[in-house]
Amino acid sequence: WLQLDLHFTTEGEQRVFLFQLSNTFYESSGQWWFSVDRVSVSYNTSEEVVFNATDVYAPASSSYRCLHVSSLQRYSGLLLPSTEHAQRWAITFIDFQIQAFNISEGRFSPASDCTTVLTPAILMGLITSLILLLVLAYALHMVVHLKHIEHDDDQKPDIYFPQSPEQLDHCCEESSTGKNVM
Repeated sequence: WLQLDLHFTTEGEQRVFLFQLSNTFYESSGQWWFSVDRVSVSYNTSEEVVFNATDVYAPASSSYRCLHVSSLQRYSGLLLPSTEHAQRWAITFIDFQIQAFNISEGRFSPASDCTTVLTPAILMGLITSLILLLVLAYALHMVVHLKHIEHDDDQKPDIYFPQSPEQLDHCCEESSTGKNVM
């Protein structure tokens, strides 16, 4: 493993960030990957909190970049407190980028970004599109199988429903005289 120490002093107070990195070869991908395993924060050399890092990794030939690497759940909680004391702390790195190996000319290699492919917004958009597509397919199916009204008029028999007994007698007289005439 590799250790990266960052020392900051402001107004006489010293802060030390210690990143513990590891490099592992994965046969399935055929390449080396580095990961951030732990982040330790020391405050005035007397107090230290340790966070275990999850899902902070990239190919060794790349850098890792994320908008927020944090212990807060609203930022995906990539840093998990390792002790009860660490749970009282919150740490967030904004616009975080790190590269453990293969650094050339003091510049980061192309970044492996932490964003997921299926964010909740993208997933809801896909589900909504699928529902709209199904409704459209059903509507097209109904339109294709719709029969035209003028074609149905030729096939329907003429049916007469009289509303009074006089109309019934009148109806039957016309049809019986019509039959005699022919």
